[in-house]
Amino acid sequence: MSDVAVPNPPPVAPQTVVVPPTRAAIFLVLTINPGPEHVVQVRSFCGDLPKLLRAVGFRDLDSALTCVIGFGSEAWDRLFGSPRPAELHPFREIRAGARHAVATPGDILFHIRAGRHDLCFELATQIMMKLGSAVTTVDEVDGFRYFDDRDLLGFVDGTENPAGQAAFESALVGEEDPAFAGGSYVIVQKYLHDLAGWNALPTEVQEHIIGRTKLSDVELDDAVRPTSAHNSLTTIEENGAEVKILRENMAFGQAGKGEFGTYFIGYARTPRRTEQMLQNMFVGRPPGNYDHILDFSRAVTGSLFFVPSATFLESVTQGEASPAVDASDAPAAESRSSTPRISDGSLGIGSLKGEPRNE
Repeated sequence: MSDVAVPNPPPVAPQTVVVPPTRAAIFLVLTINPGPEHVVQVRSFCGDLPKLLRAVGFRDLDSALTCVIGFGSEAWDRLFGSPRPAELHPFREIRAGARHAVATPGDILFHIRAGRHDLCFELATQIMMKLGSAVTTVDEVDGFRYFDDRDLLGFVDGTENPAGQAAFESALVGEEDPAFAGGSYVIVQKYLHDLAGWNALPTEVQEHIIGRTKLSDVELDDAVRPTSAHNSLTTIEENGAEVKILRENMAFGQAGKGEFGTYFIGYARTPRRTEQMLQNMFVGRPPGNYDHILDFSRAVTGSLFFVPSATFLESVTQGEASPAVDASDAPAAESRSSTPRISDGSLGIGSLKGEPRNE
């Protein structure tokens, strides 16, 4: 038996899922058109995205332009085949009385963020020019940060987001799926609000629906907070410990059309966490004890995507048919190192400034 040490695999570079909050975002959902030539074009684009990001973002480094790309279940099969991320599947529709978490088409998600909206817009424009006839736009939303991180319902959004290393551990796949370590599952939903109806409620009633005070953003005491409060139903525990997702929600709207909404986007190392939150909200915990935000907010889209690591995307660009760590090599890789190393950098799909993120 040889005593020569086997080097550890290189660290996996994630996409820039974990970044500080920005003032602007664009959420772009596309489908891939039929035809093998369009599949080839999209695969080739994986190598073009970092170049586009650098070209646009270099105009204002302080605005920290980033872009995350994710792929739906059917698109994954068309683009990359096997192996697949262990928990990737189509978005699961939920119906409960008048409440409906709809499932809508989506093969590719672009989540573009920056301190300036014009940078987001320019990158989205360049992306669509590159993809051309290979794709069809299903939905495009321009998001904005509303005052002190509030949604259009008037409450602070994202207070309980994990920070620092906890954000990476909550959002990124680890040793449980070594072939896709550094990736993330992301669920997106576009909610439209009945703002007139909501604003007609007394502030105290609103606070009991949300579970926090409106002005100071303090969580209500358990003695007065209903079990149907939004923050009660979206608290998830596994094995007695609370587990979190990383939310990057944004407000959006068109005042002239009376459209006011929240674009929900939740990153997690497993989609089960976000799916359980949605189940609690729409069906209730126990059933019937549902989230009363849904009396004033309606989900009009719903999709699940997998965000592969930047390392994986680079391997696709180089013509490899398998991810950075092939599934057939997973046992060997685990024998050398029980946990794939995840770098906090990227291969160009992310911030251009190289600053620490969310710390």
